[in-house]
Order: sequence, then C-alpha cells, then structure tokens
Amino acid sequence: MLEMREVSKVYRTETVETHALRGFSLKVDEGEFVAVTGPSGSGKTTFLTIAGLLEDFTRGEYRLDNVDVHGMNDNQRSRLRNEKIGFVFQAFNLIPDLNVLDNVEVPLHYRRMSGAERRKRALAALERVGLSARLKHYPAELSGGQQQRVAIARALAGGPRLLLADEPTGNLDTAMARGVMELIEEIHREGATIIMVTHDPELAARAQRNVHIVDGMATGISEEPRFHSGLRERTAGDVSIPRS
Repeated sequence: MLEMREVSKVYRTETVETHALRGFSLKVDEGEFVAVTGPSGSGKTTFLTIAGLLEDFTRGEYRLDNVDVHGMNDNQRSRLRNEKIGFVFQAFNLIPDLNVLDNVEVPLHYRRMSGAERRKRALAALERVGLSARLKHYPAELSGGQQQRVAIARALAGGPRLLLADEPTGNLDTAMARGVMELIEEIHREGATIIMVTHDPELAARAQRNVHIVDGMATGISEEPRFHSGLRERTAGDVSIPRS
C-alpha cells in the first residue's frame, strides 16, 4: 500500500537548512494498522504530510498503491490523494457553516460524482459511524467525539485505500477518545489500511505495528501483531462504503 525508501525532506531558508526526514524508509502492507510515534519535532508530521501527498519530498522514493509519486505536480498529487487517501485530523477540520451531511459530502465534489451518488455515500458513511440522527446538526451543536466521528465519516465516504489519522484523539476526553479508537479499530478489522500518528503510548499499543521516529529517522519498528487484521465476516446489518 505504501513504501518509502530513503526519503529525505529538507526545508531551506537563506540562512538555515532543516532536515525534517533523513533517509526514512517504511513499508506498510494493505490491511495493516501502523502507529507512528516519536517526540515533538521528530518528523512525524512531515512523514504524514508526505504520505498524504500534501507536500513533496527532497530525495528518495515513495510509492503509493504501486504508483510512483515522485515528480508529480500539484494537480496529479491532488487527484491521487482524493482517490486513494482519507484524512482524520486532531482538530476535526469541519466547516462550521455546513451541517453534518454537507461536511461529509464536501470532498466528494472533487470526484465529479453526481449529487445522488454523493448523498448515498455520505449517508452510508454517517450511518457507519452512528450519526444518522445528526444529519442536519452543525459542528458547534456536536460534542468533540461526535465531531471526530463526522471527520471519520468524511474520510470513509470516498472509499479510500489508506486512512491517515493525525492524533485523532488529541482533543478528546478519555471517554470520547476510547469511543473514537474503538471505531478506528473496527474500521481496521473490516480491512482498512490505517496509519496513525500519536504521542500516546497506550493508543500506539492498540495498533498492529509501531514505528518510532527520532530526528527524522525510523529508529524502532515493532512487527508483532496485536490482533488479526483480516476481513471479518459481514452481517446483513453492515453498511459498506463503495470504493471507486
């Protein structure tokens, strides 16, 4: 699903050169749940923005779902990102003037889907995260945990091959964080590939595999699965989000 080889990222100004990633290598297979940890400033966010095609890298090789992304222009990266990747951010990043249903539909507009298809996917995703009764509510009318579930529904509606989560429980209290993590784990058990950046060792321990980053390099990679990542048997009550 994702393979980086000797990836480096250098930020330059007139007087300073900052190495955010240094020869970073990582392979994530389809269906894995990987937690990425490390101290502040270690390169976790840089890794995630490169993995999510939000910025380019300086040197190395990065293949996403067997596609070599090096040298792609902004439009090409945007198209690939919209087709392959779903994002869940710490700050939710919901649009305050749009209701829940419209927030989930927003990324689908860039897929040139019909209005009926967008609505079908958004409704299915919101049912998947247990928010069918909140379709017309606005973000300010929801709890933090509910807002994060909307963000997860927004990510799922596009049928992504890869889900990237950046501190998905960072703004939540313990009870809300537990509910969001249980949902993420359930999504993984159904076959999703997930990479989660977190500073919380307890959350990292719930992933299938851990990668630790220090000074822009992967310094520790655990490969002992915590649970089986295969697809579970679906029941009649399950809601699936179609992939493009």
